[in-house]
Amino acid sequence: MTDAADQLIDGYGRKLDYIRLSVTDRCDFRCVYCMAEEMTFLPRARVLSLEELATLGETFVNLGIRRIRLTGGEPLVRRDIVSLISKLAALPGLDEVTLTTNGSQLGRYAQALKKAGLKRINVSLDSLRADRFAQMTRRDMLDQVLLGIDKAVEVGFERIKLNAVVMRGHNDDEVLDLIHYAQQRNIDISFIEEMPLGQISSHNRQQAYCSSEDLRQIIENKYPLISSTDTTGGPSRYYRIPGKPGRIGFISPHSHNFCASCNRLRVTAEGRLLLCLGQENSIDLRAILRRYPGESDRLESSIREAIKHRPEGHQFSFDDQPQVLRFMNMTGG
Repeated sequence: MTDAADQLIDGYGRKLDYIRLSVTDRCDFRCVYCMAEEMTFLPRARVLSLEELATLGETFVNLGIRRIRLTGGEPLVRRDIVSLISKLAALPGLDEVTLTTNGSQLGRYAQALKKAGLKRINVSLDSLRADRFAQMTRRDMLDQVLLGIDKAVEVGFERIKLNAVVMRGHNDDEVLDLIHYAQQRNIDISFIEEMPLGQISSHNRQQAYCSSEDLRQIIENKYPLISSTDTTGGPSRYYRIPGKPGRIGFISPHSHNFCASCNRLRVTAEGRLLLCLGQENSIDLRAILRRYPGESDRLESSIREAIKHRPEGHQFSFDDQPQVLRFMNMTGG
C-alpha cells in the first residue's frame, strides 16, 4: 500500500496515479486530426533522453503513480524504446507499463515489447479501407498496420485495444466494420471524439464532429449495448454486446468530459508536465533535470508544488482558433 504522504492529490481532491510519457514528437504518419502535413519536429537536444525519461518514471512512481503509458508521436520510432520499457517495468511499486502506437512498427517489435514487460497495448486504427486510411494518415500503410495488430494478438499481450477517432463524413460509416474486426480478434475497441488541439487546415472540425451518442445510436441500430463496470484506469466508458467478445468503449472529451474523475498527468516529449490536456498549464521538468542532475528531492518537490495548481478541467470548443495550439504529437493524448 502507498502511504498517503506518497500520493499525488490535487487541489480538487483527485488522486493522480497514471501518467502518459511522450517519448518523441516524431511519427511516421501525419494523421489529419493530429498534426499538419508539413511538420517541423523538435531538435533532438530538446527531447528528453531515455535516461531522463527513466528518471522521471522512477520519480513519479515514488510519488504514487501506478501506471505509465508511453506515447508519442509514435513511440516505436524512438531508438532503444524497448530498453526504456524494461527499466520502467522493473520499478518497484509500478503496476504496469503500457503503450499507444499507430501499429506501423508492431510487426517488428511486438515480441520484444512483450518480453520487456509491456502488459497492454493500444493501437490507433481509424479505417479498414486502404484509400481512406491513406487519406486520414497521409500514408499508404494499412496492410503493415493490420499485420502488426495480428502479430500483437499472436504474441499474447494481456489486453489489446484499438482506438478509432471518428469523424463525420470521413469514417463514421465504418463503425460497425471496426467493431466486427475487433471482435474477430477478441480485442477491445474505443471510439474517440476528435479533440481541437493545434491549428489544422485539412477539415472543418465542427462539421466533422461525431459525438459518442451519435456512435452509440449507430451501433444500437444493429446491436444492443450493455453498460459495463470494467475500467482500465483511462477515460473510456465501456459497453458489451451480449454474446460477443471484447468491449466497446467511448472517450468523450467534448460531450461528456471526464475532468471530475481525471487521474492522469502528461509529460510532453520536451519534458513539460501538462496539468491538463485541454489547457496550457505546465512546468518545465527538463530544465530541472538538466540544471540539477541527481537531485531527486528537488524534482519531487517541484512536481508536488505544480499539482497544487492543477486546473479543475477543460472546456473544448470549435472556435476558429483552438484553445491549445500544440498538436497531439507533442502531447501523446
